[in-house]
Amino acid sequence: MDKNYYGEIVKKVLIIFYFISFLLAQDRAGLSGGFLRMGMTSRSMAMGGGFTAEMDYSFATLHNPAWAAFLSQRQVGFSYTNMTFDRRLAATSFATPLPPTAGVGLAWINSGVTDIQGRYTTGEKSTMMQTGENALMITFAQRILPWLSVGSNVKILRYDLPITESDQISGKGIGFDVGILIKTGKFNTLGIMVQDISSNYEWNTGDVYAEGRIYRDYFPTIYRIGSRANYKGLIIAGDLGFITDHENFTSFLPRLGVEYAFLDQYYFRGGYGNGRIAFGLGLEYGLFKAHDSHLDYAFSMDWVNQTAHTISYAFSF
Repeated sequence: MDKNYYGEIVKKVLIIFYFISFLLAQDRAGLSGGFLRMGMTSRSMAMGGGFTAEMDYSFATLHNPAWAAFLSQRQVGFSYTNMTFDRRLAATSFATPLPPTAGVGLAWINSGVTDIQGRYTTGEKSTMMQTGENALMITFAQRILPWLSVGSNVKILRYDLPITESDQISGKGIGFDVGILIKTGKFNTLGIMVQDISSNYEWNTGDVYAEGRIYRDYFPTIYRIGSRANYKGLIIAGDLGFITDHENFTSFLPRLGVEYAFLDQYYFRGGYGNGRIAFGLGLEYGLFKAHDSHLDYAFSMDWVNQTAHTISYAFSF
């Protein structure tokens, strides 16, 4: 069989993959906690976000907290995403090893919409308002064997939603992630993750309405399994997520991406995941010592042409 034949097979497989992913993406639209499922850093977003088994040096513990136990240096990361319709997503993270076999991390994630035009009941304009979702994430991981680690994230959640010019309602909650990481070879890993165990926002509308009540918006729980391989310098990372509503299976979440390194300094990336197709570039350089800094950019677009630009910086010391 010639190369053209294999090329046609790959093309058909990719078309089917994109089509199925598009259909499945509709099932999870509008669910709570979406800002924690979008991907966070330039590198992860450019590669589709399938980082259950791949370490993201800008945010080592987001995709799998078990990575903290394999850190050899302290890591600080900053990321900012600018999206259409005045949406934003930002994150700051810190992770450090705890010799001999543990690791910890602390991160803050913020998402929101700015420039929302408020209006009175008469229709006249009032002040400009904004929404905001925040997550404070605390991570601990322990290496049980030289090739096996287990980790968990504790997430303190808050969602601020403006009602009127002077009234605001806030949802608060807590959630958990649990991850397992298995080193299957020098360059290969296998990851397992349960994301958003009991994560929720608890709302009390009695603060703003006379007949309000307390209720909870639960995040979907996602069970993910992923792998990472290095084939002649080409990194291939992906995972498959099974999304549930705590009682029933609702959807699949496939994600896949690649990264190619040129001169061990310049990086070219592409991928698909979370309903978005993306590509990106990266630069690794020395600020105080060799290879201690990473500067990355990603562009992503979903099926309705909503675009996002992400820039990230990571520093290891």
